[in-house]
Amino acid sequence: MTQSVAGRIVVFGSLNIDLVQRVPRLPVPGETVRGADLATFTGGKGANQACAAARLGGRASMAGVVGNDSFAEAILADLHSAGVDTSLVRRASRMSGTATILLLPSGDNCILLSPAANSDANPGLAEAATAPMVSGDILLCQLEVPLDAVATAVSSARAQGAITILDPAPACELPNSLLHCVEILTPNQNEAAALLGWPAPVATVDEARIAATALRQRGSAGIIVKLGELGCLVHTADGSCHIPAITGDVVDTTAAGDTFNGALAVALQEGRSLIEAARFAVVAASLSVRRPGAVSSIPSRSEVNALIEV
Repeated sequence: MTQSVAGRIVVFGSLNIDLVQRVPRLPVPGETVRGADLATFTGGKGANQACAAARLGGRASMAGVVGNDSFAEAILADLHSAGVDTSLVRRASRMSGTATILLLPSGDNCILLSPAANSDANPGLAEAATAPMVSGDILLCQLEVPLDAVATAVSSARAQGAITILDPAPACELPNSLLHCVEILTPNQNEAAALLGWPAPVATVDEARIAATALRQRGSAGIIVKLGELGCLVHTADGSCHIPAITGDVVDTTAAGDTFNGALAVALQEGRSLIEAARFAVVAASLSVRRPGAVSSIPSRSEVNALIEV
């Protein structure tokens, strides 16, 4: 059953149109590989997380920038359909952001990102989005918009007493001053390794535990390392807990991590512990990989509840 949610989930981040092509394998330089028909979906890590939060029962607001094009209309229509408040989505004169996604038979993907209008998400918009926040609200951020704006949003929300969650994707070097304002950091295997300067992605639960311990020392109170088919590893001052994934056929992993973050925010908003919230998020993410697309792959609350109750 969906619980009553009093606070707000504010997502500050990117809004894209995803251009998705299924390919048998990645081409090498100079090679042409025949793919399937091109498909378009609303995406961007910010839009994905906002739609996930709303679809799973949260009061979600989106703050970001779209372009002045037909892609923007499609993005806004999908946000409205999911129940997301878009009053803080601004318009830019340039194109909307796009992501060109090559989808492999395994369900894994490779992504080429064009930020475009997302580059206009600035500290002023971050302030406008977070200044009204209060204790108990939740801020979700990612790194597909300028870092100075993300830092402003996180520090402002934290000053208001809100819970701050940062998905450090795409991976880049982050100052400890930012991480100290992040209550929950949610890297995946590649991002955790990149943040620590490791030469290879986190591959096992034991490596995730080592990485999470090192990342907590940089400032964030809670670390959740998203481990794909292995589930996730939750690490706080009280210790660590591995939560396995729900097995099933993998169609498309696009937005699985974003679905996880949106679901995590909803469960925390409903008063669950971090571990219980992560369990809920793992189920939602496990369902999202069973269908194609980004926003289109996000499950409903009833679908998640049905799998939890099995």
